Amino acid sequence: MIARHRPDVKPKRTYDSSGRREQARQTRGRIIDTAERMFLRDGYSATTVQAIAAVAGVSADTIYKSFGGKPGLIRAIRDYALHGEGPIPAERRSDAIQQQEGDPRAIITAWGDFVAELAPRGSPILLLIRNVAASDPEVRALHDELDAARLKRMTTNARRLRDAGHLRPGISLAHAADILWTYSSPELYELFVLRRGWTPERYGRYVAEAMISALL
Repeated sequence: MIARHRPDVKPKRTYDSSGRREQARQTRGRIIDTAERMFLRDGYSATTVQAIAAVAGVSADTIYKSFGGKPGLIRAIRDYALHGEGPIPAERRSDAIQQQEGDPRAIITAWGDFVAELAPRGSPILLLIRNVAASDPEVRALHDELDAARLKRMTTNARRLRDAGHLRPGISLAHAADILWTYSSPELYELFVLRRGWTPERYGRYVAEAMISALL
């Protein structure tokens, strides 16, 4: 049997998509930053998707496909704010502290630090949609959705305190969740930081001290 000559076959080139993913990540971040800046400067209603796209250097279609419009941009801004500083999201850092730390005062003090880190970015946009919600049904639904998500997270935190035996006798899970929900509210940030001129650090310490006093 005569062996047939097989031409040299070049190995397939491995496609590296990391560059494209990084470019997409940077584009998404630029859109979010642009939308946040324009919403806070010009107002939610006055800021159009087309205007955001023009400043961010993308098409309006890209924003609609990626975010679904202005409500989706607000969610993305909120999520970006809740991520916090550094590579590890603040929620994961908080969960790790609760799992590793046995002193409830240390846990809540860390929550105050997270408030000081996250509130300056997240609270202004939440206050904006609160104001718009009074006259815009779509934004009202978004506001209620985000408020409910925050209550769900605070209920999880309260449940962990309760299950570890840290809550003061007589404080129910619902009561504890309401306290955490109140002290994490953008309205409280508005009162102390935006209106009274407190620094975020002072505000974070106050929140921690108030939660410790109310719960433990």
